[in-house]
Amino acid sequence: MNTPLAPRKTAKRANGAQAVSKPAIPDATAAADAQAFVDSHRDAGTTELFGITELCKEFDVTLRALRFYEDKGLLSPMRINGARVYTRRDRARLALILRAKAIGSPLSEIKRYLDLYGDHGEGRAQQLSYVISRTDTAIQELEAKRAKIDETLAELRVINTTCRRQLALRKRTDQSAD
Repeated sequence: MNTPLAPRKTAKRANGAQAVSKPAIPDATAAADAQAFVDSHRDAGTTELFGITELCKEFDVTLRALRFYEDKGLLSPMRINGARVYTRRDRARLALILRAKAIGSPLSEIKRYLDLYGDHGEGRAQQLSYVISRTDTAIQELEAKRAKIDETLAELRVINTTCRRQLALRKRTDQSAD
């Protein structure tokens, strides 16, 4: 059974601004009520909502990481009675953030990519062009690094082989001198 969320009480401050007090229910109850509210608003067909704990478990990230992405403007969850509630869009954005981080993209690039999408997908073509440009550059950089690594490996193999021959030659000359 879903319980209604407790309203927040407001009071006028001396300067005329309203101060919002904490709900009249304890934090654990507020969290349970917020989760119940989220659960009651789930619609499998269209708008699916996720709590912060659900996303943390699903993507194996910490609460702190999600809050960090929120602070950086990468995620923008709704607030229900102070609790963060994520939409399918936020979930998809988190998946893209983690995927981009896994290939070494800095958060500034990830934010730029996500911002290109727009509110309704109007920037999808721009997003794809950006990804093509970014991946072309990354591929070129990695191929150049691979060529340099291959060159260094070849040089190290020559040095290693030369040193082994010299050591073997020394051992033979030392044995024949005995």
